[in-house]
Amino acid sequence: MRMSVVALVGTLDTKGAEYQWMADRLAASGVEVLVVETGTSPTHGYTGDIAVGRDEVARAAGSDIEQLVAGNDRGVATTTMGEGAAVVLERLYGEGRLDGVLALGGSGGSSIAARAVRDLPIGLPKLIVSTMASGDVSPYVGASDVTLMYSVVDISGINQISRSVLGNAAAAIAGMADAYAARRADEQYDDRPLVAASMFGVTTPAVESARARLEELGYEVLVFHATGSGGRAIEKLASSGLLAGVLDLTTTELADDLVGGVLSAGPARLTAAGDAGVPQVVSLGALDMVNFGPRDTVPERFEHRHFFIHNPTITLMRTTVEENAELGRRIGAKLAAAVAPTVLMVPRAGVSALDAEGMPFADTAADDALFDAVLRGVDGSAVTVIDSDHHINDDGFAVRAADELDRLIRGRN
Repeated sequence: MRMSVVALVGTLDTKGAEYQWMADRLAASGVEVLVVETGTSPTHGYTGDIAVGRDEVARAAGSDIEQLVAGNDRGVATTTMGEGAAVVLERLYGEGRLDGVLALGGSGGSSIAARAVRDLPIGLPKLIVSTMASGDVSPYVGASDVTLMYSVVDISGINQISRSVLGNAAAAIAGMADAYAARRADEQYDDRPLVAASMFGVTTPAVESARARLEELGYEVLVFHATGSGGRAIEKLASSGLLAGVLDLTTTELADDLVGGVLSAGPARLTAAGDAGVPQVVSLGALDMVNFGPRDTVPERFEHRHFFIHNPTITLMRTTVEENAELGRRIGAKLAAAVAPTVLMVPRAGVSALDAEGMPFADTAADDALFDAVLRGVDGSAVTVIDSDHHINDDGFAVRAADELDRLIRGRN
């Protein structure tokens, strides 16, 4: 088996000595090291080989290193070198010369590295040792499987602390890269078509039943928790060309985006599959709720609203008639604009476990506002509508959704 390959991506002008130390540790671990230079100034403290220099990285982003230096704009330089490094890494991966990526940095270096690895395949090891890793890491992780390691001390020289942390990072990426290379060489890859499904605790019965049916039909189902990052991951995968279809039963993140909850996936949620031509079956799961943290963190402007304490860390707020009407309008517009084969499934008996008859969020007027608005939105479009008397968690509804997605994927009328 060939030696595994790790790309070291970093600013050799400011972290050269640290990258030299890491390169030596990786070589001692038995992996091949490819250094990708993302600093804009000449290297300082690094004396080893550079596989891809800063000039080439800048060119890969359609820029010029001399122009970046002359522009003296740190923000532009950081963005450009991140984009260029992403192009370089994708090329190395396409050539079969990449089994892992390691980077070190503060806020700037971490931003460059995060952009560089963002579009690499899930499963390829990506490790960033960062001074920023003890806070909100969502800007660096996004929807990818990036591993962040807190540097504890600043990445400024090799000392008793950094030697331990960076040594662990080198050992970790070497081990991950070896495992990844072995897996790529030896695995019998599962060639079942991939389907992404969105799920929340209150729509779990629906998604579990639909998943079982899709697996019977020969699909592998990837289930994503609709917590913001899960929705973004679905959107990314739908754009990647890896999915045969999307079973988007749980579109609750759009409620958080509209009202200001903590689990928004952004306004682009529910667009990627439609834009990419990926067959999709969509429903209205958990649009009866907006998510917040502990009860005392709910913004004061919502004090008059109807709440359900899901657990000590999660507070759910019932959406109103007006909010549901707007959600229906937005979803209808997104689906009507899709170029992909699309089925909309409307569960008249309720959109979540809390929205069933006799449950805390049961609200016929709010549900009807949602249903009426979404149906108006897709009227006259190519969207197929299944207006069902079922609750979303009924087996009959879920199995029908799975069968409809199978029909779309296979191109049956």
